[in-house]
Amino acid sequence: MSTYTLNAQVREVAGKGASRRLRRLNDSIPAVVYGANEDPQSLTIDHDELLHLTEDSQFFSSIINIAVDGKEVRTIIKDLQRHPSRPVLLHADFQRVVDGQTISVKVPVRFENEAASPASKAGGKVFTLVNVVTVLCKPENLPEYVTVDLTNAELGQNLYLSDIATPEGVEVAALRLGKDHNQAVARVVAKRK
Repeated sequence: MSTYTLNAQVREVAGKGASRRLRRLNDSIPAVVYGANEDPQSLTIDHDELLHLTEDSQFFSSIINIAVDGKEVRTIIKDLQRHPSRPVLLHADFQRVVDGQTISVKVPVRFENEAASPASKAGGKVFTLVNVVTVLCKPENLPEYVTVDLTNAELGQNLYLSDIATPEGVEVAALRLGKDHNQAVARVVAKRK
């Protein structure tokens, strides 16, 4: 599990106009930290520092230590608002995490051993339907990603959420809802001629 550190300042002024001024004049963005039975805290984060961290795909499934007034708060990112047409971040939401309490996090799905599968040898290709899945775990068990092993994948086969290999203490959230929620994550198809 990777951890990242992000510097922040307490934001005193709230509202749409204050947030616009913050983005335009200070090259910063507004953010909120909530959860863990504490009051939400409004923060200001340097835009470029956060943008740089978001370029690493592991950032979204990692613990983020936010340093505020000399004190670090352990969080995960829950929402990130982006400008629709420019590479600009607009707002970030972080959720506090407490050791021992279960959290819900979206993590990437990696498909492994495709080249070794019988489907690949027969000229097949894996068509991925899902590349991110929500997992439930404690912060200390948070994986950077989960995997689907394609070693035995055959042509025409569907792979489901139940085929995802998760580390100990990690559970795919949708599978808690029953067999009806065991959706397909990939399909092995023959290549078109």
